[in-house]
Amino acid sequence: VDLDRGVITSWPGSYQVYLDGKAEWLRVEAEQNALFDKRLAEEETWIRQGVKARRTRNEGRVRALKALRVERMARLNRQGGAKMAVADTDRSGKLVFDIENLNYNLPDKNLVKDFTSAVMRGDRIALIGPNGCGKSTLVKLLIGQLEAQSGSIKVGTKLEIAYFDQYREALDPEKTVEENVGEGKKTVTINGQDRHILSYLQDFLFSPMRARTPVKALSGGEKNRLLLARLLLRPANLIILDEPTNDLDIETLELLESLLTDYKGTLLLVSHDRAFIDNTVTSSWWFTGNGGWSEYVGGYEDAVSQGAKFYSEEPQAAKSVQSQKVEVKEVKPAEKPKVEKKLSYKVQRELEALPAKMEQLEVEVEALQEKVSAPDFYAQDQDKINLQLGQLADKEQELEVCFERWEELESLK
Repeated sequence: VDLDRGVITSWPGSYQVYLDGKAEWLRVEAEQNALFDKRLAEEETWIRQGVKARRTRNEGRVRALKALRVERMARLNRQGGAKMAVADTDRSGKLVFDIENLNYNLPDKNLVKDFTSAVMRGDRIALIGPNGCGKSTLVKLLIGQLEAQSGSIKVGTKLEIAYFDQYREALDPEKTVEENVGEGKKTVTINGQDRHILSYLQDFLFSPMRARTPVKALSGGEKNRLLLARLLLRPANLIILDEPTNDLDIETLELLESLLTDYKGTLLLVSHDRAFIDNTVTSSWWFTGNGGWSEYVGGYEDAVSQGAKFYSEEPQAAKSVQSQKVEVKEVKPAEKPKVEKKLSYKVQRELEALPAKMEQLEVEVEALQEKVSAPDFYAQDQDKINLQLGQLADKEQELEVCFERWEELESLK
């Protein structure tokens, strides 16, 4: 099931079938958009010929153009691809972790029992098992957040760890996206190069306006992108990702896969996403029950081919369940008799003035967007950057208010 710009589409078949079908769908959409843009350009040329002429000639055409503008804005709201890079740091020692007979138990269950393994520099390891089996516990034992009850863990030298926090404990919900990443600074440093914080956040699909939004108002996917933005700022030769794919859109997920493929350090991954595991790891630790863990070469499918079986403490569900179809009849409310409404003189004058005002605002927004999109925009003085971004946000908000007011008044006619 694909969710794109608020529309849910079902794609029967495998994930690869979906990718191929989605690519073709986007190609067709691009062709249709080109035709749409041509029509919109023609209508925009017409409407700029003069407010008085167009309103006395064809009021319906003005409403149609407004609908075209709304449709165009909705299309442009589709997010682009994220851009990610890991901050470089010195290589760790050849040995990352040497694990000998590790044990950790809860009063009612074993989570890690007599586990022995070695993690070497450059290893990419997935931890696979059901919820609550001890995957996150094992990771925390390795990095010292929990103390083993018995056994030993030898930690290598020069480790710089970046840990993706599954529970978002590091985020301050009252602060904005910008404040959570920049921590009071207006620039961040990536591989020796300084970047403005708003430019960096745009790589993670946060517009300047969205970057000023409090974290408590973000969606689950946005919070995960924010965590990635924070995580990838830290120079790291060991990245630990605990359920990083939850709520991520497909474009961001694919770019995260690409980043991890090029990453030269060590990776520990906790995930239930089989495709993501197969595309990013070189070996896997499988939970086998009662605290046991077995190591396999490759990702999920490779391990299955070697005999690995997904352990679950819950009884197996029935192989098939017949779902009952319930016919739901739509009940339409009785139509109310139409009452003709007449606008007051003041409201009528306001309605007549709105098209010109919206046209002027669109010109101003477009000019500001061109400035913000310029390659050297973030190279200028920070006060000028903040001023122009603020102006753009204000004009966009004012334009949106005008559109809503115009639509409201038109509905009263």
